[in-house]
Amino acid sequence: MTRNTRTLRALLLDLDGTLADTAPDLAAALNAVRVEEGYAPLSLDEIRAFVSHGAPQLVRLGFGEDLIEDEFERLRLRLLDHYSQAVCTHTTLFPGFDVVLRSLEEQGHRWGVVTNKPGWLTDPLMAALGLTGRAGSIISGDTLAQRKPHPAPLLHAAEQIEVEAEACIYVGDARRDIEAGLAAGMYTVAVRWGYIPPGDSADDWDAHRVIDQPAELMELLMQTDGGVTDGLATIPLA
Repeated sequence: MTRNTRTLRALLLDLDGTLADTAPDLAAALNAVRVEEGYAPLSLDEIRAFVSHGAPQLVRLGFGEDLIEDEFERLRLRLLDHYSQAVCTHTTLFPGFDVVLRSLEEQGHRWGVVTNKPGWLTDPLMAALGLTGRAGSIISGDTLAQRKPHPAPLLHAAEQIEVEAEACIYVGDARRDIEAGLAAGMYTVAVRWGYIPPGDSADDWDAHRVIDQPAELMELLMQTDGGVTDGLATIPLA
């Protein structure tokens, strides 16, 4: 490895919209509340782009921007209650991630999840997906006092998997993911398949790399810059 390259040794992932397609279950929860309130359900396509921005944004999407505080909170709690009862009914890993994770594990490399989703939702979802015992680190939105785009959760994950931050890849589907990864000194990958609102683009977030499908991560992980690496990949410095 030359001084103009870096060796990547671990993979850290955002959860909603990056690793797992959680939109169908979150959309079902929002629509359950809409029906309770006398509104027609929204389509999955209408809801999907806003899922990564959490329950507050879903409430605004479903019921407008001008809710008084008490009404907003009532609807938010109802949505979360519905979602917590069916957190993994239709959720699956995005196609190709089973291969990516299995390949990492077979090579003895560490991977983990860093999400802004609260732990009381993250933990049962990861368990239902069969990933709890496989992930080297699971950092939720309430694990620390800070959340993304602050780099602290990513740095904490790197400490847990015992890999220096600059040797980690962080993959996400929102600008805050890339901001957090860059601030932590990690190699950042933005994904175009995630929950990206209209008018936003993964190409505008200054990530080191932008990809269209999880299989492209395998290409990155096998990259050696013409040599042999003892990590996941050896890549030219950006």
